[in-house]
Amino acid sequence: MYLDLDGQGARYAQLIRALKGAILDGRFAAGARLPASRSLARELDLSRNTVLAAYEQLQAEGFLLGRVGSGSFVANVGSTAPPKRPSNALIAPLSAFARRALTNTDGRGIPGRQHLDLRYNLQYGLPLVNPLLASVWRREVSRAAEHAEFDYPDAQGLPTLREQICDYLSRRRGVPAAPEDVLIVSGTQQAFSLAARVLLEPGDTVVLEDPHYRGARQAFTTHGAHARGCRVDADGLVPAALPAGARLAVVTPSHQFPTGALLPLTRRVELLDWATAQHAWLIEDDYDGEFRYGGRPLAALKSLDRDGRVIYIGSFSKALFPALRLGYMVLPPALRDAFVAAKWLEDRGNNSLEQAALAHLMHSGGFERHLRRAALALRARRTTMLNGLKKHAAGVVEVVDSNAGMHLTAWLTKANHGDCERLVAHARERGLGLYTVAPYCMKPPPRPGLVLGYAGLPPADIEAAMKLFGRCLQEIGLK
Repeated sequence: MYLDLDGQGARYAQLIRALKGAILDGRFAAGARLPASRSLARELDLSRNTVLAAYEQLQAEGFLLGRVGSGSFVANVGSTAPPKRPSNALIAPLSAFARRALTNTDGRGIPGRQHLDLRYNLQYGLPLVNPLLASVWRREVSRAAEHAEFDYPDAQGLPTLREQICDYLSRRRGVPAAPEDVLIVSGTQQAFSLAARVLLEPGDTVVLEDPHYRGARQAFTTHGAHARGCRVDADGLVPAALPAGARLAVVTPSHQFPTGALLPLTRRVELLDWATAQHAWLIEDDYDGEFRYGGRPLAALKSLDRDGRVIYIGSFSKALFPALRLGYMVLPPALRDAFVAAKWLEDRGNNSLEQAALAHLMHSGGFERHLRRAALALRARRTTMLNGLKKHAAGVVEVVDSNAGMHLTAWLTKANHGDCERLVAHARERGLGLYTVAPYCMKPPPRPGLVLGYAGLPPADIEAAMKLFGRCLQEIGLK
């Protein structure tokens, strides 16, 4: 217990004033138990009799309650002054980085936490709830703890997890990688942050698909880079629209976010040629490549890379659950040491217990069994949403059906951007969470659209949500 004795007068009187001030300031709440007299005397280097005398005086004044065999407790003395809070006034200016961070980010706008009071929330980023996974993960973490080495983790990541990731990527995504090329990170966002620091100087140009994942823009612009958008059409990023002079481009070729377009092979080759000609780097964000529901997927862009230009990023946030905060980067050998050094400086490495648990889950086949079950559940939810949109919003929305991922993009065919905002506001009043494409764009999209996440709701709720969606369209005159 911290108590500041003022040095004025008898020691027991100083202790009385310090305790009384702490109670009146609200630092010791009503009902809080004070330390035993022996313990407090030892902490404050006082005699026990001094502490007992102070406690007795405070009991007599009504500040403390003594309970035989239990100790001394703070009495309810009515309203007390709130504790003093530090001023928000700066004593020195913030750094340029801090000012950009405040401008570019809003930590309260976390996906899945914006509107918890909604009955049907179709926000992208909500996890697929699998009760079975919770028990499996609990068992894996317990097993990892039994065999753990409680030293600092390897900053690059647990070797066994890196080996499992290489095996998985080779079989499922056609990505050739050696464990020494893999860096374990705390998710896609940290991967972007590391890339910004390792590859870019403030003022450098980074190219983003438009629309794109907003977190990438926030990471690079906060670092001081100049973000430029590149046009996206029904086939994904348009390589002919890529600007000259960029140091880096971030792409989602396997499932463009958020439109869902699949980048064809010819454009992938054009993109690699652009990077070679510009001496630029490419970041391939394969954010939900585990989930496809039809058609034969193209191999990852990384599998076509012959010049060491592509940094491949994957995450377990969608495949397992966002709270895990584990992802990975597959790095060109020329960048490996620099990224590992930056990672070490940032956090000394990720939680080794969770890495060990995940490595065993992958080695045992449990991870891919979970993926198969999750894909079946997501397919059912996606089908329900597609059927619901066809039934309740036919002629009003144009759906981009990409046969992959955890969301759909629906363009409004008979509305302007103002109508779209009115629809979102009205739906929210009715308990339905709808979210527009606009925040993912650097400039207003040519037409209004919605990003509809279906992972967070069971099929019955999705069906009800689509019915409510249709009613909302009618109620604001769009249907």
